[in-house]
Amino acid sequence: MHSDQTMFLIICSALVLFMTPGLAFFYGGLVRASSVVSMMMMSFGSLGLIGVIWVTYGYAMSFGNAGSGHYVGIDGFFGIDLNALFLNDLMSTALRFNDGAGLAFAGFQGTFAIITVALISGAIADRAKFGSWMIFAGLWATLVYFPVASWVFNFKSVNGKVVDGGWLVYNFHVLDFAGGTVVEIASGASALALALVVGKRFGFAKGMHAPHSIPLVLIGAAILWFGWFGFNAGSELMADGTASIAFMNTGIAGSGGLLAWVIYEKITLGKATAVGAASGAVAGMVAITPSCAYLDPIWALVLGLIVGVVCALAIELKWQLGFDDSLDVVGIHLVAGLIGTIFIGLFGRGVGLFFGYGPLQLGRQTLAALVVGLFAFAMSYAIGWAIQKTVGFRITSTDEIAGVDSVIHGESAYSETDPRWSWGRTER
Repeated sequence: MHSDQTMFLIICSALVLFMTPGLAFFYGGLVRASSVVSMMMMSFGSLGLIGVIWVTYGYAMSFGNAGSGHYVGIDGFFGIDLNALFLNDLMSTALRFNDGAGLAFAGFQGTFAIITVALISGAIADRAKFGSWMIFAGLWATLVYFPVASWVFNFKSVNGKVVDGGWLVYNFHVLDFAGGTVVEIASGASALALALVVGKRFGFAKGMHAPHSIPLVLIGAAILWFGWFGFNAGSELMADGTASIAFMNTGIAGSGGLLAWVIYEKITLGKATAVGAASGAVAGMVAITPSCAYLDPIWALVLGLIVGVVCALAIELKWQLGFDDSLDVVGIHLVAGLIGTIFIGLFGRGVGLFFGYGPLQLGRQTLAALVVGLFAFAMSYAIGWAIQKTVGFRITSTDEIAGVDSVIHGESAYSETDPRWSWGRTER
């Protein structure tokens, strides 16, 4: 009855779900004090909306059985399994056979969808309407995440060999263990598109806003690191040797990324920052996500060290290129996701070019990264542009200066900045 597997997936699902509040802390600490509520609400809004959509039809789009006779769409590319709506097929199995592994898997994958959507919000901090963000989140999940998840995650294997499923893994034999393409590259490319659509913050310039709470950033990074073990090791779907390799590589890549980033800062800036340490750890874990089961620990460490420096350099590009990716989703998630996905073709166990296996897998990994990145960028730009031209995506510059929290949510993160609290104190 797969009771051990079911429990393993339930625990890993809880870990991954905890990552979304962790992301809210991480992003919330990086923005201005007058934008904290708005920033954190984008993550919590995603948690609510995508959670509902996933159960309703998201799972049916991402993991529908094209051979079930109830599938509507193009097999392996885009479609929906009508029998899987509201998880009907999984509920039936759980009740009839007392086997909840499939239902636990659906919950596990749902947490992936939630945090992937939330990641994008960092690119439009300080200037987006909450309602417009929620519209974007729902459309993006439907038109980008669910199809790409089907391309990458929805496959069947026999004796370790993929025999059916989404076209990237089945037809092109791409390796992506825990979502470097569908989670990291897709969110990073979409963040770039949305940043271009929404436009720059008022007074956009280097050093315009310092993080308002570094302790919040570190708390968020710690929660993300904790949850990432469930994210990567849980993708094995059972507690075995492969899950252990993924667990170990996740930790060592995060450590390598942290160390490389702070050393780079010490050399170039003269000071190692806490925000840099947190960003380096996240970059390392982003990069290891697709490759955590395919690398030996030494190469996981090398990967972490590489992205710790490269991503530190990449976040400077927005100032040269003139796009306002507020919290560096592009510089960390897109760049580290690309490196981690392609790295498999170079140093992957049994497939890597540097181990004498030729350039074929490298080409497959590069193709997958480009296809997912371009698809996500184009679709996100179109969705964001349509919202901007209809209901509007960003607040006015006047409201932006006043603070998005009070304008959009009527709340303040800290009582000292709330005019109602200050007025009451003056009266006393």
